[in-house]
Amino acid sequence: MHVMIIPTMGCPANCSYCWSSETTSLVMSQETMDDIIDWLKEFKQEPVTFTFHGGEPLLAGYEFYEHALKRISTELSQLYPAYAIQTNLWKMDDKLASLFKKYNIPIGSSLDGPKELNDTQRGPGYYEKTLNGYEIAKKHGLNVSFISTFTNKSIKQKEEIFEFFKENGLNLKIHPALPSIKSHKSDNFALEPKDYGELLLYLLDQYLDLADTIELKNIDHLCKAVFMKTGFVCTYVDCMDSTFAIGPDGKIYPCYRFVDMPDYEIGHVSQKPTYEELMQTKAEKLLQEYKEFVNEDCKECKHIDYCRGGCPYNALTISDHKVTCVDPHCEAYKMIFDKIDEMMNQGLDFAFEELDQTVEKDFNFTLNIGLENQPKTGKKFTVMDIALK
Repeated sequence: MHVMIIPTMGCPANCSYCWSSETTSLVMSQETMDDIIDWLKEFKQEPVTFTFHGGEPLLAGYEFYEHALKRISTELSQLYPAYAIQTNLWKMDDKLASLFKKYNIPIGSSLDGPKELNDTQRGPGYYEKTLNGYEIAKKHGLNVSFISTFTNKSIKQKEEIFEFFKENGLNLKIHPALPSIKSHKSDNFALEPKDYGELLLYLLDQYLDLADTIELKNIDHLCKAVFMKTGFVCTYVDCMDSTFAIGPDGKIYPCYRFVDMPDYEIGHVSQKPTYEELMQTKAEKLLQEYKEFVNEDCKECKHIDYCRGGCPYNALTISDHKVTCVDPHCEAYKMIFDKIDEMMNQGLDFAFEELDQTVEKDFNFTLNIGLENQPKTGKKFTVMDIALK
């Protein structure tokens, strides 16, 4: 289960395409955090990943996290809690970094590329403030990865952007600028599906030479998904009955992207709703309808098991809150999944040809299809190597 805690929708940055933050916002109280913990004690007895998101979650401050993490780790230990946080790092300091290190919290941040490009999209001063926070996090041994949002403008500089992350040894996840149900602010920046697909293909090709130096998490997850026949991140799984987001005031939503949208409110932590009660809400029924739509609409697609029609939020954004289509980036997903599937099958065919030849010579053979943790440095990776990293 994935529980997304949104301590605030406020954010000191003002990114040009952002639809999920506000200049001012309520900040979650420790009492609301206590309500979350009390609710989860009896909710579902399965492992939970807690992701702190926003807005800018570090605005909640050190005392909030000290309180929240201590209570979660001690009072919800039966749920084997794991943690993550998505932050621009502007408020990171030694005290917070030490606390996050204590609980082994991986950090996701946002950086769109070199300083000039980044600050054009995210605002003057963003680059330096984020890198200052990154240096503090790195000093304390925290694992930091960056999300780079590609817009219909920055896509023209994809080579420069990837070179920046490669040269600086920064782990990377890419994200396409998307339209939003909440705001049309991002519409002028939205990345077209075909451009997104071509970007993924470009990054796959580049990553095959670099997978032992940086992590490109999109490609890691996509290769693993094709190999294991199941999705590994929320875009490609049936997340609608296993992900819940709690806003700053304690209201519960199916995902952080729906926070502050009354039509998608499904409960309040202070009322301790059961799983069955949440599934009977209008919003959850709509998402279940999407799941059923995918089962029918995508049934002939060979990627259905590890794509699941993409993100339901993306689909609802372009369909006026009605279930009439799958994620509009379906075209992009097919482009990259087709390529990975093709390369994986070619690699297996080659491996079994070598196996046949080896068997003829000697029964003491070794099947080597990328099952080592990593190929030797300097050797070109295969998609199987990436899937099994």
